Amino acid sequence: MDRSASLPSSPSLPTPGSAEPAQPAESSALSRAERFVWLTARVLEQRRFAYHFLGGGAEAVETALAAYLGTDGGYGHALEPDLRGPVSQPLHAVHALRVLDGIGRCGGQRVERLCRYLTSVSTPDGALPACHPSLRGYPAAPWVPSADDPRSDLLTTGPVVGLLHRNEVWHAWLFRATDFCWAAVAALGEDGATTRPYEVAAAVAFLDGAPDRARAEAAAERLGRRVREERLIVPPTAPERTEDRPLPPVQGGESLQVHDIARTPGSLARRWFTDAEVERSLDVLVAAQQEDGGWPHRRSWTPGATLEWRSVATVEALLTLRAYGRRT
Repeated sequence: MDRSASLPSSPSLPTPGSAEPAQPAESSALSRAERFVWLTARVLEQRRFAYHFLGGGAEAVETALAAYLGTDGGYGHALEPDLRGPVSQPLHAVHALRVLDGIGRCGGQRVERLCRYLTSVSTPDGALPACHPSLRGYPAAPWVPSADDPRSDLLTTGPVVGLLHRNEVWHAWLFRATDFCWAAVAALGEDGATTRPYEVAAAVAFLDGAPDRARAEAAAERLGRRVREERLIVPPTAPERTEDRPLPPVQGGESLQVHDIARTPGSLARRWFTDAEVERSLDVLVAAQQEDGGWPHRRSWTPGATLEWRSVATVEALLTLRAYGRRT
């Protein structure tokens, strides 16, 4: 039986762990997304979808995520689809922590082992590179940086530190990594340097989880002013159906909307934008769902990775819409 025709009706997306199936307030969007997930997604995204929207269990998500776990405590095997091969990488750690945070399982021995892995691949100043040299020899997207002596990068360190603090994880690795993040956020846009939208997203991921809330709010206010002044995130003027076209890139291939920065209403970045700007951004997100039920991925380099990313993007889009109480 085609489940896309059998989902009952509800005013909003169901909460994770609820016993009730996905309900059709989202009839068209959610049921088409479900069909896309079952048809194309990796087991991990199928389990995440089931957990968040069909009342599935967290244990099944953990089991699927464990398939990407390496003997060093890190994650590999293309968990982050742009990095292929079996070796653990910091970007895979970011992805894994987001999954665990989403199911309320970001703690325990698994995270303790992951912190030991993070310590082993950190740069001399105690932070994470975007890409560890162990990836050399394995396929990766052309925009993934490759260096024998990589520098610390806010793109990986910010989200990892923010998620660990958000879940009240305490480990020796966090001390210097947290100091790096504070300094990196303060330095964004200084001395004429160009601030990239993805750096802003990483900074927000850190600030949303940083334990010093007063300092985080002050830093977010300063960063928000820069974002508005430099128009790093340009709020849309009107939604546009993307159909089978990718989302339009900006600033050298980076394309971010308001909802990509302020992923939930509780994010510090939400304060940077008016209600109307947020609503227009969500309209764009709704309109981006394609005819096959999935959401697009912004940058493509190989068909397999693109399809895997689309399943990730589909789950994340639905989670963002639900966080803002959107009926699609």
